[in-house]
Amino acid sequence: MSLIQVALVEDHTLTRLGMRTALEQTQKVKVVGDAANAHDGLQLLQTTKPDVAIVDVGLPDMDGIELTRKFREFQSQTPDCKTRVLILTLNDREDTVLAAFTAGADSYCMKDTSIDQLVEAIEATYGGENWIDSSIARIVLKEVRPVGAKPTVAIDAIEPEYTQMLAATPLTDRELDVLALIVAGHSNYDIADKLYITVGTVKTHVRNILNKLCVNDRTQAAVRALRAGLVA
Repeated sequence: MSLIQVALVEDHTLTRLGMRTALEQTQKVKVVGDAANAHDGLQLLQTTKPDVAIVDVGLPDMDGIELTRKFREFQSQTPDCKTRVLILTLNDREDTVLAAFTAGADSYCMKDTSIDQLVEAIEATYGGENWIDSSIARIVLKEVRPVGAKPTVAIDAIEPEYTQMLAATPLTDRELDVLALIVAGHSNYDIADKLYITVGTVKTHVRNILNKLCVNDRTQAAVRALRAGLVA
């Protein structure tokens, strides 16, 4: 099995070197380069086009969220660059978490995680999943637009193929209502009660939502909904 190519952007030297050594010892990851600031990090990502970029938020010259945004702009003009972005930080503030996903991050992992869990996050991110640290999942799950409000959909932070899919098969108003309640953490029974529909109907809506968003579970749906502007 080929190794997952990873690039590290982390300003703390000991953390960066320690992470590089630990990841390579797993024999699942090949670190193709590392950088200590956002300027060098952006050049590194553009040059190496790794499978996964691990980006720290607290960089000295430009925060990791802005770096992610700039790199996504580069990717939009570079079809052969398939890099996915994993934010690694100690910052679990709600505004930072949501800003990271809006900027185009695929996954969000806390620095105090174990190396095994970090590798799990890298593998999931590489496989196309949105990996979210359990300590900040609550932030994503509580982000919700008011039921009945009409969202302004600005699909500019997700991959072009998903933009095309959503444009071809957009969510209905009722599916958006159900999605808002899913993101808020409500069960199917709660949703049925709030929207005055049957649980069976809710399950049908949920299945349609997951299919249209091309995700496997509710947490992934929440992340993609935030990045697509389907919830605000």
